[in-house]
Amino acid sequence: MSAQATGTIAVFGATGQQGGAVVDALLDHRAQVRALVRNPQSDRAQALAARGVELAATRADDPASLAAALATVEGFYFMTPEANSLEEVEAEVRIGKALVDAAVEAGVPHVVFNSVFGADRESGVPHHDSKHRIEEHLRTSGLRASMVRPTAFMENFASVMAPSLEHGEIVLRMPLSEDVALKMISIRDIGRVAAALLLDTAQAPGGAVELVGDELTGPRIAAAFGAHAGLPARYEALPLSVLPNELDQAMFRQFAEAAAHPSDLAVVRSIEPTALDLVEWIRATGWTAPANAAGS
Repeated sequence: MSAQATGTIAVFGATGQQGGAVVDALLDHRAQVRALVRNPQSDRAQALAARGVELAATRADDPASLAAALATVEGFYFMTPEANSLEEVEAEVRIGKALVDAAVEAGVPHVVFNSVFGADRESGVPHHDSKHRIEEHLRTSGLRASMVRPTAFMENFASVMAPSLEHGEIVLRMPLSEDVALKMISIRDIGRVAAALLLDTAQAPGGAVELVGDELTGPRIAAAFGAHAGLPARYEALPLSVLPNELDQAMFRQFAEAAAHPSDLAVVRSIEPTALDLVEWIRATGWTAPANAAGS
C-alpha cells in the first residue's frame, strides 16, 4: 500500500481485532486516525495513542459524545460488538443505529460498516440478522455508505478451530460436512479492504464487498496444514451438537448454505492485491504444528 494523504478517519472498535486491523492499514497510509473509545486510559487505548492515534472518549448511550467525536472527520469505520445471546443482539442493534445517527448528525462524508457475510438478507442467524438491521438503517440514513462483509476468520485456525497433532498426523475437526467449502478471510485483509474504501483508493461494487480470501473444504484445509508441517493430515466432520449454543449452530448452518454459492475471489484482490489465501496465511503467520495431544 502506498502512502495516502487524508483528513481524519474515525474508527469505532479500534481496540478489537478487526478495528485494530483497520487502524494498522490506515496508519500504513499515514492517515490521521481518531479512535472512539470508552476508556482512553485503558492499556489498549494507550497503545493506540503511543502510535499517534487520537483518542476520543465516547459512550454508545450518549449521542452527543458520538456526534462530537465524529465532527470534521472525512470517513468513519465502525463495527458492533459480537452478540452471544438474544439480549445482546438487541443491544448490538441499538449501538449500531446510534452510531449511524451520530454520523448523520455530524455529516460524515463516508461511512464503512464492518458487517458480516450474508447480511444483505435475513438469514435466521440472530447475530447476523442484527447486522442486516443495521445495514438497513444505514442504507436509509442518506449517508454515503459501504459495507464490508467478512466471512470466517482464518485466525480461528490459531484458536477455536486449531488443528491438533495426533499420532504424528495433523487432524482438523469442524462441524461442517467434508464436501462443504468454508469461505474465509484473514483479519489483516479485512483492515486493508476497509482502509482502501475509507481512503477512496477503491470502491465497493454496489456498495458492499463480500470478504472472501479463500474457500476450501475441510479435507483441503487439513491438507494445507499438513503440507506446511510436512505431515499427513485428515479431516473429521463433527455434528452441530458439539457447538455450545444455538447461535453458533445457526452460524455454521449458514456457512454450509453459503458454500452453495461460489465467491468471486477476484473482487477482494482487485481492492487488496496481496490478500492472503489459506496457504499464504499459514506461511505468513509462522504457523507450526502443535505438540502431540495427550496420550498420542
